[in-house]
Formats: sequence, structure tokens, C-alpha cells
Amino acid sequence: MKPNNDQITALYCRLSQEDAREGESLSIENQKKMLSEYAERNGFRNCQYYIDDGYSGVSSNRPDYQRMLNDVENELVGTVIVKDQSRLSRNYLEAGRLMELVFPAHDVRFIAITDGVDSANGINEMSGIKNYFNDFFARDTSKKIRAVQRAKGERGERVGTMTPYGYLKDADTKQLIPDPITAPIVHKIFELCAEGKGVRAICNYLYENKVETPGVYEFHMKGKTCKHPTLDTPYIWTQSTVRDMLSNRIYCGDTVNFSTYSKSNKLKKRLKNTPENMLIFENTHEPIVSRELFGLVQKRYEGRKRPDRLGDVDKYAGYLYCADCGAKLYLHRGKNLKSENNCYQCGGYQAKGKNYCTVHSIKADVLDKLVLDGIKFMTDLARKKPQEFYEIAVKSNADKAEKLRKESEVKHSKLKARIKELDSIMSCLYEDRALGKITSERYEKLASGYEKEQSDLEAELEALSEQLHSIEQQDKSVQEFIENAKTDLEMEELTPKLLKLFISRIEVYEKPEKHSKTCGNDVVIHYSFHSMHKPMPVLTPSKNKTFTQAAC
Repeated sequence: MKPNNDQITALYCRLSQEDAREGESLSIENQKKMLSEYAERNGFRNCQYYIDDGYSGVSSNRPDYQRMLNDVENELVGTVIVKDQSRLSRNYLEAGRLMELVFPAHDVRFIAITDGVDSANGINEMSGIKNYFNDFFARDTSKKIRAVQRAKGERGERVGTMTPYGYLKDADTKQLIPDPITAPIVHKIFELCAEGKGVRAICNYLYENKVETPGVYEFHMKGKTCKHPTLDTPYIWTQSTVRDMLSNRIYCGDTVNFSTYSKSNKLKKRLKNTPENMLIFENTHEPIVSRELFGLVQKRYEGRKRPDRLGDVDKYAGYLYCADCGAKLYLHRGKNLKSENNCYQCGGYQAKGKNYCTVHSIKADVLDKLVLDGIKFMTDLARKKPQEFYEIAVKSNADKAEKLRKESEVKHSKLKARIKELDSIMSCLYEDRALGKITSERYEKLASGYEKEQSDLEAELEALSEQLHSIEQQDKSVQEFIENAKTDLEMEELTPKLLKLFISRIEVYEKPEKHSKTCGNDVVIHYSFHSMHKPMPVLTPSKNKTFTQAAC
């Protein structure tokens, strides 16, 4: 068949990191030389290279691959030449789609030199089998790499390849050590957040002090552009960068492996892993921030992430909720409003009106006094009578916790077994599709159903895992509360630090008489050892109503 030289002859080359290990024979230079010689020997003209260096054949998200397909669809390409079929794709379905549907639809001649494939000579019966084995090779390579990464991760070694901002790698030990230039910046970011500054305010601080973004800093230090630095705006930090930094346990000296995963070597999207499948190794390297500061930031970060109009983040963010609708309570104040008139109101009422919930208004200073008095009473009891405190605290939830733990463990085992069973089913289903035992339409219908079921089960499994973890933390939480109560803390005013140490949740009820200035709100305080968010009335003094009711 005579070449059509009025159109482009696409010479496509691809090399991945795994292919590079096979040696020089698969190098880009070798591929270019082979393709150009073949084109010249067989009379192909108007040749144009499409090169993807460092891209996996499993993924279709390759720049020049997409550019070539775009030219094919625009009828600009007459012939596509590759060294072998695996250069085009290692995804069985994608390679088959191109060779059997896309190229014929646009009258594109496809040639794979070493595989002896030329669509001008008709269908090669071995092409489909070769595509399948190329796919199998990619899956096998992926399994080997994952096995190596799993072994490293289980030994406590970091499986991530990027060095986090604030750290350097020691040249000899390869361990993380604080960067003397950027580590103080990381510490300052955590301090600002703990002081009540929002993410936007922190970004503004970094801009005003001309602190280079992580990407720009790495470019200037190493010449790397992997973090996509914006060199024309070097001091403009994105809020997502700061948020990710504030939630990263690596800064308090821990290594967290397998926090994300992918379902297969073809699905590159990273999914959040369940806590039971993560591996956390504490004190693996020198921390930049203390655990106390990190914990305080996490508690504040769980609540309202944005500052109010006066630029402050409410100290009750993540703690204060409506007892009736479960919405957060928000602080109402103004520049011209006296501080004694500042009050909290139900967010559900504000957003959806009186048909959804009621105002649940409570003055800020009254709430502060109520919570502070409660903390003083509880810590005094824990400090003076620790054994009595421990027995009462554990007993208040022990029976329910044990029953819940047993039920959860049984359900947990069943869910894991079904998820494993679905993995096996989907693997067999894929092989049936690859071998032509079922149609693509049937495969897609069955696979989507199984994937949805698996996704639902994994979500349920994650919720159960969190519940089990909460139960297991009960005893530890009580002991930590007693130890914290023994520390020499100033309790003259309610601070974020006190809330973080002793409080897990505060619920405010509506007043029995709405809008009354004499009738108070019932308030339930859940202390930090209440793993299931249940109040412990045994430890609440019945004679002093200020601990359970606030006059407003």
C-alpha cells in the first residue's frame, strides 16, 4: 500500500521509568532512530515526532499522546508508526479501542514495527493477545512496585518521594532534618493558626513578610519545577497549601504511610484510606512543632476555618453546637457593640429560619464563665481524687462501650470479607472481558454495580473503624485528662489551650422561655474523655446549677 504523504506520518515514542530499567533498547533515542529509518526505507514522508518521556503506558493522560489523537480526529494524520504496541498503550481496552475503532474510523494506517503489525495488510489476530499481555505486564510490574513500597512502609520508612517544605534530607542517613531556613516559617504558620488567625490571614502575613512559596523556594534552591512555581508572584501562597501543611503530622515528628491508595494500576485517582489501613510511626524524625501545638491547631481546624469580619477565628470553633438541630453556634458581635452583648446563635436557625430551629441565643461571657467553672471543677476532682475520678469516668460508658465494641467487630469482619470477595469478582470479570467472554457493555454494567457496592461498603467500614478507634481511646483519654489536670495551668480566663485539653463538645439547648432575660439555657459539656459524646451527670454538682444552666 502506497503511503499517503499529504497527511502527517506520526512517529510516536514513549518511555516510562519501568521501561527505562529494561535498558537502552527502549530509550527515546533508540525509538526515534528505529522509526525514522523505517519511515525513510518505506517511503513515508511528512514525518512528525510525538514523544512522551517518563509517562506510563497504562495512563491515557500523556501530553503528546493526546496531541496525536487530537490530530487524528482532525484528519491531519494518515499513518501512526510505533516501535511496538506497548508504546501506544499498555491498557488492553484503550489499545483495542484505538486499533479497532478510532484509527479505522479516520482511515489511519497503524504500524507496530517489531510486532509485525500493519493495518494495511488486514487484521492481525495476534494483536489482541499482545495487547492483553502488555496489560498483564503493567499489572505485574505494578504489583511488584507496590510490594516493595508496602515493605518499606511497614518498616517505618517514608514511601513518599517528595521532601516536605520545612525539611531537608540528610546526605548520609537520608533522614528528614529541619531546614534552618524554612522550618521557622512552618512553626510560625502553626503559631498563627493557634492564635486564631484564619488561613487567608496567614497567607496575607506570608505575603507581607515576603516569604517565598514552597515551589518558588525549591526552584531557587534546586532548580526543580515539579511544584509548578509561579515565579512572577513568588510570595502569593495558596490557601490549600497552608491547609495541607496545618494538617500534616510529619511536622510533629511522625511518619504516616498509606494515607491514600488507588483501586488499581489503571485508576490513578488517590482515595483516602481508612484509619486501620494507615501505618503511623511516631517520633521518626526531629519535629518542627510540638505535639501540644499541633493538637491545638487540629482542634481549631476542625471548626470554623474562616475568620469573622474582625479577622479573628472563634475560640469555640469545633466545640459549640445546637443541642436540638446539631448545627454550629456562631458568635454575633460588632465593632460598635459592647462586648457584654456578644452572643452565640444557632447556625441552623440563621440559615433556614424558625421553621427549622430556634435562635438558642446565649451570651458569650456567660458561656465562658460556665465552661471555665466546669473545667475548674472537673480538673480539681481529677487532681485531688484521681482514682475515684477514673472509676466514675470509665464506668459511665463502660457497659455501652463493650456492647458496641462487640457488635462493631462482628460487622467489621463481615464488611472486610465482602470487600475482599468483590475484589476477586471484579478481577475475574476484567479477565473475562479481556478474553472476550463477555461484551464491553455487559462488563461496564456489572463493574459499575460492584464498584458502587464496594464504595458503599468501604464508607461503612471507615465509619465503623472510627467508632472502634473511639472506644479504644476511652481509657487513654481518661488518663490523659488526669495528667493534664495535674499540670500547672492558669485558669483565670477561658483560652483555646484549655478547650483543647479538657473539652470535646458543648451543646446548648433553647431556653424554656424564649427571649427571657432571667431564664437560662441548659448547657451540656462533654469533656475530652467522653469518647461517645455522652454527658456524665454523675460528676456534675447538682447543688450548683451554674454548671448545667446559664442565665442570660
